Amino acid sequence: MNIAGRKVLIFVEHEFEDLEMWYPILRLREAGITVDLAGLKAQTDYLGKYGIPVTTNLSFEQVKSKDYAGLLIPGGWAPDKLRTYPHVIQIAKDFQRMKKPIAAICHAPWVLISAKIVDGYTMTSFQSLKTDLENAGAAWVDKEVVVDRNMISARMVADLPAFVKEFICILENSTHSTSSPIWKIVQRYPDQDESCLR
Repeated sequence: MNIAGRKVLIFVEHEFEDLEMWYPILRLREAGITVDLAGLKAQTDYLGKYGIPVTTNLSFEQVKSKDYAGLLIPGGWAPDKLRTYPHVIQIAKDFQRMKKPIAAICHAPWVLISAKIVDGYTMTSFQSLKTDLENAGAAWVDKEVVVDRNMISARMVADLPAFVKEFICILENSTHSTSSPIWKIVQRYPDQDESCLR
């Protein structure tokens, strides 16, 4: 399926993990996907942990979840702030209700835990979130990328190539049908000649 013209939403707050923000942005844009960056304020610069800025084009209040093919949440310290914002929690719940792909790396699952949408899922994350995820009802595994239905998760910066490739593959094949759960658990990134739907 051609994904050019589809839209992905990324949450932004200060002290995001710089590579976990910019690597997905660039790879998604290369694939022809429009990326919207949402923060507390639109047209505002936010700084990553290492000082690399990103500029939002939307506020959380302006987001219409139905307009997007998927949601991606970078890690760093930002998720600890993001999970305290009611609009962020509602957006995450909206994506989950519509069974749209949700990608979370490193500390990003904190947002999904606060939204109470990880129960029954198998996920990975930065090691320190293992207990948090388990307490929220998820099964935690130590793998570079895990896909369980509509959720894609990864542990750290080193997992970005597998994480983003799997997210794009799922965007290509997703119909957003609530009656058709999205696939299976992936415990490694597939070889180039394999489909994410295997």
